[in-house]
Amino acid sequence: MSNAYGMSETSPISFQVRPTDSFEKQITTVGRVHPHIEAKIVDEQGNTLDIGETGEIYIKGYSVMQEYWNEPARTRKAITPKGWVRSGDLGVIDQDGYLEIVGRIKDMIIRGGENISPIEIESHLLTHPDIVDVQVFGVDSKSLGEDVMAYVILKDPNMILTRTDIEKFCHSHISYHKIPRYIKLVRTFPLTETGKIKKNELKAEANKILHEVHPDL
Repeated sequence: MSNAYGMSETSPISFQVRPTDSFEKQITTVGRVHPHIEAKIVDEQGNTLDIGETGEIYIKGYSVMQEYWNEPARTRKAITPKGWVRSGDLGVIDQDGYLEIVGRIKDMIIRGGENISPIEIESHLLTHPDIVDVQVFGVDSKSLGEDVMAYVILKDPNMILTRTDIEKFCHSHISYHKIPRYIKLVRTFPLTETGKIKKNELKAEANKILHEVHPDL
């Protein structure tokens, strides 16, 4: 087993760690780009970013698809005129060429004008001894645009974990504005047929609950 990164549009693996990589690289990155594949990190304007800067991951090479069948508009949106596939994922490449995944662009929380990565918060919360799984996402806020919410699955479903408990656990590890304002304990997450968590359903449910309980938020 090894960490790797790719997508169906790139057939599918583009980055992968190797057995000879250091333990730290194997657990914190998805490795280096495969031979004969190109990758770069790009900002919102399409400019290539420097090493260590976070942006969207672009992939190019022999394994990249030519098009979505009979979907020219979707193809133009996904592939640049020069053949780069826009992944929709945020990442950063270090000086040794290792890629770290930061999150999905569409999942980024914009709270009071600041971008917050759900993955950063999820990764820390998963180190909590009582948490088995967690999903973090943005919910509507009239004053901030979005605020941070976490759906949490506990190892013991009969246990109670409060927002204060979460705040204490995150203190000194995560900036205060990134600490989830809202916490909901659940037993399962809704899944797609391929086993992916339906984050949009969680977000829709959370917004509905918050609007009913706190209509002025």
